[in-house]
Amino acid sequence: MKFPRRRFLQLAALPAVSQIARALDSYPTRAVRLLVGYAAGGPADTTARLTAQWLSERLGRQVLVENRVGAGSNIAAEAVVRSPPDGYTLLWVTISNAVNATLYEKLGFDLIHEMTPIASISRSPGVLVVNPSFPAKTIPEFIGYAKANPGKITMASAGPGSAPHLYTELFKMMTGVNVVQVYYRGSAPAFPHLIGGDVQAMFDGIASGIGHIRAGEVRALAVTTATRLEALPDVPSMGEFVPGYEASGWYGIGAPKNTPAEIVNRLNNEINAALADPRVKARLSDLGLAVVPGSAAEFGKLLADETEKWANVIRAANIKPD
Repeated sequence: MKFPRRRFLQLAALPAVSQIARALDSYPTRAVRLLVGYAAGGPADTTARLTAQWLSERLGRQVLVENRVGAGSNIAAEAVVRSPPDGYTLLWVTISNAVNATLYEKLGFDLIHEMTPIASISRSPGVLVVNPSFPAKTIPEFIGYAKANPGKITMASAGPGSAPHLYTELFKMMTGVNVVQVYYRGSAPAFPHLIGGDVQAMFDGIASGIGHIRAGEVRALAVTTATRLEALPDVPSMGEFVPGYEASGWYGIGAPKNTPAEIVNRLNNEINAALADPRVKARLSDLGLAVVPGSAAEFGKLLADETEKWANVIRAANIKPD
């Protein structure tokens, strides 16, 4: 009996297809690496390690955080998009990845088209804080003082293209104020100067600023969201005074392009299940973070929207990398 050539090839391929299916069904069979483009100890690294911990528990295999520091997180991003699309090398995606698409003219990769979105994790709202002796106690007073004293208010920033820098530029664009940005190597070295009065104000992430606010070392004027936050219920939102202003950091997870849908779905399901756990939500809330569950497609849309939003700010302010 003779088999038609097409039928023979179909039968010959069955063992390989079955092996792939079994591999996907049993994923993961070894440790998964989560590349973080920031140094250990910072807010991004801390949140990534918390995520890796509970994701390890749900997957039954270790998720290991690997810090690949450099070029504003671009080194980590490029390493992931160049990795095999097998679900064992993931990227800790942040607002910096959306910003870098425009900030750097020659990246060598296109994250939106070379990364598979997995899931969003959380949002990290910002907050405008001032030295306690600063005369303005509300956003309208801050804007009025800035307009009456153009170029006199000094605001700490973590450098060109950083979230505090972009939050400040967006604020300037929407209010018409003129303030001077003073660059530091991050929030940690900037806070002593703000508390000591060397600079007067700063936009910062809730995660790194909330301790100083609660200790009374700085005064919070507004959070950078459209609505108030549960973590700081008495602090008004920027949207109450500057309609349309919204600026938040965020965290999510991505994988190389062409990662199998079964792996994407497995990871997305486990992440969303963990984000629904009251213990996980409470832990992230303690850090000033709000959980953002959702589909892989929704995370992809967030990345695309944020890339376009900050591209407009970067171009308008003519921001260049350090």
